[in-house]
Amino acid sequence: MSPRFLYACGSLSLIATCASTVPARGQLEFREVNSVRPVSTESQTDEAAEDAGASNSSAPTLEPSHVALTKVTDGSGVLPRDHNQIWREYDIRPYTSRVTTTERPEQAVIDWILRETGTEVWFTEPFGILNSSKNTLRVYHTEEMHSVVREVVDRLVSSQAESQAFGVRLVTVGNPNWRAKALPLMQSVTVQSPGVDAWLLSKENAIILISELRKRTDFREHNSPNLLIHNGQSQTISSMHPKNYTRSVRLRENAFPAYDLEMGQIQEGYSLQISPLLALDERSVEAVLKCQIDQVEKLIPVSIDVPTTSASRQTVQVQVPQLVSWRLHERFRWPTDQVLLLSCGVVATPVADRYPLGLPKFVGGDVGRADALLFIESNGKASQTLLGDQRAAERSSPNYRGRY
Repeated sequence: MSPRFLYACGSLSLIATCASTVPARGQLEFREVNSVRPVSTESQTDEAAEDAGASNSSAPTLEPSHVALTKVTDGSGVLPRDHNQIWREYDIRPYTSRVTTTERPEQAVIDWILRETGTEVWFTEPFGILNSSKNTLRVYHTEEMHSVVREVVDRLVSSQAESQAFGVRLVTVGNPNWRAKALPLMQSVTVQSPGVDAWLLSKENAIILISELRKRTDFREHNSPNLLIHNGQSQTISSMHPKNYTRSVRLRENAFPAYDLEMGQIQEGYSLQISPLLALDERSVEAVLKCQIDQVEKLIPVSIDVPTTSASRQTVQVQVPQLVSWRLHERFRWPTDQVLLLSCGVVATPVADRYPLGLPKFVGGDVGRADALLFIESNGKASQTLLGDQRAAERSSPNYRGRY
């Protein structure tokens, strides 16, 4: 007799039936996986009824078996020292105690360490730990890595116990031909980001360049030039405004009107984040810059047919935004007695151009495009900068010597 294949409960069992071993009028019936027993045909009807009744009753719930696929052990309880790692704790209270602008000033310590060491060294061999509370930085790594960590912490802890003043100007010029006269005043700097140019200027030449740019009709300045930033911390300046548009159409059944307009919103404008860190001798400064510009160039209309209660045809318009965006994320280092100038190229303007009476722009490039320029300089301690500004204001104000 040829073998028969029977399926039960999702499993496959191969049973070879033989006339010499199976009684007459007998057959095999499955009761559970991999178990069979001979039954008579007379008992099939009764057992079918019992099975039907059992299906109506509450059958016991079988809990799924949780099979551990990953081998997990408690370990030896000792940190690995395959590469002579060392555990050290750094006191960062002199830094975190004077930073009151954020609830977690220790995050800046972690961020700058990761910028110096990279991220992978803490998640690959050799085994390492980097953890910080508001008072203590805990590091477990090799002696070479501790040297890098100590240098970063010293630059933060030993810095002056006050904010640093930085001049950050974001301006746009409609036409990039300003470079023709300005290049002799500047020294080129290598940049990794494509489409971005960087130069160094003396502070005197920077003042001359800005005064010349202000004479142009296509010059615009987009922010206040002075920022007070704690050494190592981050600060963001932004100008974002929402732009609403008709995003889609949602059809409704058995309702009037038979559709709803779905609205969308896009944040348009610019955002600039700067994270500066002074050197121990305060002769140089490095900064991580993150800048993004988003602009809706235009809204493309699309007509969509919608159902109506009458036989007439009705169409509505939805809008598809055409976006222009620009991103910059790079780290620079330059002397504190010079000014860093970045040109982002002809990109979307940080703020949509607005002209009197809605007149178009005829001079200085296309509408919505401009050469974005970023001037960054270190102005020293905040107290000295504010005192200098106050004295300048006093010198400019008239002194009537009590005559009025």
